[in-house]
This record gives sequence, structure tokens and C-alpha cells, in this order.
Amino acid sequence: MSAADAAAVVASPLDHLGDPDAAIRRLAVSLLAGRVAETDITDRLLALLADDPDGAVRAEAAEILGAVQAAVVVQALLASCGDEDPRVVEAAITALGEQPPAAAIVATVTAAAIDGGADKLVREAAVAALGSLADPASVPVLLDLLVAGPPQIRRRAVVALTVFDHPAIEPALRAAATDRNPMVREVAEMVVGHQRHDAGAGSLEPPG
Repeated sequence: MSAADAAAVVASPLDHLGDPDAAIRRLAVSLLAGRVAETDITDRLLALLADDPDGAVRAEAAEILGAVQAAVVVQALLASCGDEDPRVVEAAITALGEQPPAAAIVATVTAAAIDGGADKLVREAAVAALGSLADPASVPVLLDLLVAGPPQIRRRAVVALTVFDHPAIEPALRAAATDRNPMVREVAEMVVGHQRHDAGAGSLEPPG
């Protein structure tokens, strides 16, 4: 993409959503992020998510559509979780994490999180999305992943669990602070340290 091409896309992104160059289409989609809630733009992005031949363009559309809370968007994102390109699935899962935690969304994201055969980045996105959705039913799943998942999933589970209030979480995070993997230990130690600090601050009496 030349500088002149890029400037033309910036000046009028809508006019370039059908460009034969996938890089130009992707740039055009990204430039519409601030206008995604406009009905005509939402419709154009939904069409790209469903039909664009380039996975990077579909992924960009999925990511941006997460900001729109509408049934038609949710259905499109759920459908995109079956896309052949893992970049699209990752983006769709992340976008679903921005939606209200409807049962179908939580079920789809949970399935991706526990699928040991799924793309690594898709699983990581799913675990993060469970934290974003903050559905209490996800706590047992995240606790299991904290124990039995691969290191990058255990690390994501630590962060995701911080949004929940459940009696099993604190001891699980303390155990994670002794995890055999340094990446997991580091983030768990940080979370546990913050919890101790907050608890200590809360116990201080105000000055007389």
C-alpha cells in the first residue's frame, strides 16, 4: 500500500471497504471504529465479517463490532467462532467478552476456553473473555484451568479470577503464587500482594 493509497483510505474509509486490496480494506475497517454504532456502518461491517475472503479483514471487523451491543451482532460473532481462520475466532471471542453475559455467549466462550485442541491464542482470548463477562458460573471453569491448564492459560485464569467474589478464589490464587511456572507465579504473586495491601489498608483506623 502506497502512502497515497493510505491517505485516500484515511480521507474516505467507507469508499474503500470493497477495495480489491485486502490491506486497504483492513485499514478502512479499522478507521471506522469510532463510527461502528451507526446502523449503515454496522451493516457493512457485518457483511465483511460474514463474506470477506481475507481472514485479517474479517478479524478486524469482528474486533470492532464488539463495541455494538445488538442481537444481530452477537449472532454474527457467535457464528464467527466457527471461522476457519483462528485470527477471526480470537477476535470474535474477544468481542463477545464485551457483550452482556447471555447464556449462549458464556457457553461459547467457555467451550473455547476448555478446548485443549483449540488454537493457543483463541484459548487465551476465551479465558480473558470469561473474566470480562464476569458470569459467576465461570468460576469453577477458571479454577480448573488455573490448576490444569497450560502455563499461558493458568496465567490468564489468574487475571480473570480477580473480578469475582468467591471463597475458593483466594486460596487458589495463593496456591498459584507457588506455581512451577515463573510466568504464572509472577502474576499470582502480584495479585495476592495487591489483595494483602488492600486488606491492610481496609483495616486501618482513620486518624482521630
